[in-house]
Amino acid sequence: MNVSWEIIVLILALIAVMVLVPRSDFLARWRGSHRDEPRILREDALKHIHHCEYSGVPCTLDSLAGALGLDRNRTANLLDELVGRKLIAYNGMQLSLTESGRNYALSVVRVHRLWERYLADETAVEELRWHEEAEKQEHRLSAEDAESLSRRLGHPLYDPHGDPIPSQGGVVPEPKGKPLQAFGQGEVVRIVHVEDEPASVYAQLVEAGLFPGTTIKIAGSGPEKIIVVKEGKSIGLTMNLSANLTAVRVPPAQFKKEQRTLASLDLGVSGVVSRISPACRGLQRRRLMDLGIVPGTVIEAEMKAVGGDPTAYLIRGAIVALRRDQARLVYLEEERATS
Repeated sequence: MNVSWEIIVLILALIAVMVLVPRSDFLARWRGSHRDEPRILREDALKHIHHCEYSGVPCTLDSLAGALGLDRNRTANLLDELVGRKLIAYNGMQLSLTESGRNYALSVVRVHRLWERYLADETAVEELRWHEEAEKQEHRLSAEDAESLSRRLGHPLYDPHGDPIPSQGGVVPEPKGKPLQAFGQGEVVRIVHVEDEPASVYAQLVEAGLFPGTTIKIAGSGPEKIIVVKEGKSIGLTMNLSANLTAVRVPPAQFKKEQRTLASLDLGVSGVVSRISPACRGLQRRRLMDLGIVPGTVIEAEMKAVGGDPTAYLIRGAIVALRRDQARLVYLEEERATS
């Protein structure tokens, strides 16, 4: 009984703090998020309609309700508000953006993709969290903040998934490439876009090591699965997985060239670095480059640990130990025996 009264007193004390100290950080954050909720819904709606237009997919009240997780009545009220603000228009049952609505949507998309680019290039945040973190920042950063971030990153054209980043003036490049399913057996392609939604599908593609910039060969294709080869390893992709990949055709020689990695070097053999895998990003990529692992560098495998991992490599006169999973991220142009 005494414990129950202590809990009641504690709850009353917390309520008193929230009421009597309205400027507390907790309450301020709650009020701020509550006040911004309608704006965030508007921006999410505009972003979804833009995605449909860019992809050539019809956008309806029901599709928007599903994307936002709202019931039809609340979605209809939201659409009425967007029409009243002259941000969208109805064309029969289909929704479309007005010019001002499209500019607004592109400003949100620009922040999202720039932030993902920042997370990929400048931080150690794991890629499965990039989208979630960018979803938050797209509603916080101003146009001025976005332009400052773009300058810092060197005005990138694409985010780490291969999606084009709208320019400050709202210019968006046309989509490039074709769905992976459009290519036939024996063709060599380079992935140019990986769709990061739904998250569960994206996680499987990440686990398979399929990123924009990855070169693969179509080894087999059927009604239920596509078999691709990457760095000598066969990977089976269901149609659901392959539908999230877009690629362009490249010369077969490019595939053969990217089958050799630093991890494949035998002791006493050296190789010339071709490039670092697109799977290597952020701080890890910077570390490899700081070690002198850049295109044209000659690297020799010197010795292995007792268990076989890591391996010591001679790089620009220095001995550097790299784990096997790190060495696999370095593609070699050629191999040659050390004289």
